[in-house]
Amino acid sequence: MKRGIQSGDAASIVPEHGVVADNRGVSATPHLAAPSAHYENFPVASWLCPPHLRPPIAAIYHFARTADDIADEGNASPGERLADLNAYREELAAAARGEVLPASRWPQVFGPLAHSIARYGLPEDLLADLLSAFMQDIEKTRDRGTYADRAELLDYCRRSANPIGRLLLHLYGVHDAQALSQSDAICSALQLVNFWQDPSVDLPRDRFYFPLADCERRSLTRENFKVFAPLASGPPPQEAINLMAIVSHWARELMHEGAPLVHRLPGRAGWELRLVVQGGLRILDKIEALGFDTFSQRPTIGKFDAPVLLWKAMRMRRQLRPMKAAPPR
Repeated sequence: MKRGIQSGDAASIVPEHGVVADNRGVSATPHLAAPSAHYENFPVASWLCPPHLRPPIAAIYHFARTADDIADEGNASPGERLADLNAYREELAAAARGEVLPASRWPQVFGPLAHSIARYGLPEDLLADLLSAFMQDIEKTRDRGTYADRAELLDYCRRSANPIGRLLLHLYGVHDAQALSQSDAICSALQLVNFWQDPSVDLPRDRFYFPLADCERRSLTRENFKVFAPLASGPPPQEAINLMAIVSHWARELMHEGAPLVHRLPGRAGWELRLVVQGGLRILDKIEALGFDTFSQRPTIGKFDAPVLLWKAMRMRRQLRPMKAAPPR
């Protein structure tokens, strides 16, 4: 799957987390996720998160992070990765029944997760959607697959990103349709921001996330991307720059659509979401500052961005400032 959030990504802007799990440690307490054994800066279980929700959020993160490692790390073949994810899905089904399989390969994941599902009623289908997206990404990469249009790419985001937001809203007791729609918009926007931040990483790995319909409007095919950065030494043509500009605007539109949710969530949760939203918008600002050329370099967020993000988070109003006009389609 599109790799997990790393330092410098749109969501890696929350102060150091308190409890985050990793697939290389086992908790001494079976229903608590193991502490992290490697660096991650993921916006869950931070000091902004209410302490009583840190264990279930860590369990969700641990589940997703381990599945991401199965899908994306090491030297396994696509077939081996898919087989492992199918086995992982079976263990999720067992956890949803309140069981951990006796021969579990991932007891450090499914012990805490089974406890959290039982205690907080975490919906199994949202967790399963994440695995569906991991599997799709393996298959698309193996087959050099593409996305026909924005609707198909958003369906991927519906399973790769939106479940995390919905699971968090579930834990916060927010279930109304408007909040769910706004959460989906934010999560999909963050996934899109990650795509448009990373063509210099994804294209060399045979991952192509640009909707073909948008490419065709600019007389681009997938084959055209082989003759400029990052797959060749030449600079990207104006058509590719225009493509990046329009899909970045699309991501910004989605983020603005979901941003009012920050005023619905109570206390710390609302503040954490403000920072996540501003982190995504900050990456989009940096993409624009590069002249929309993320084919040649990857924009990142660092510690020097923190004061700007905090300032903008504090000043978020009920209605964000009007957006600039969209680039020509």
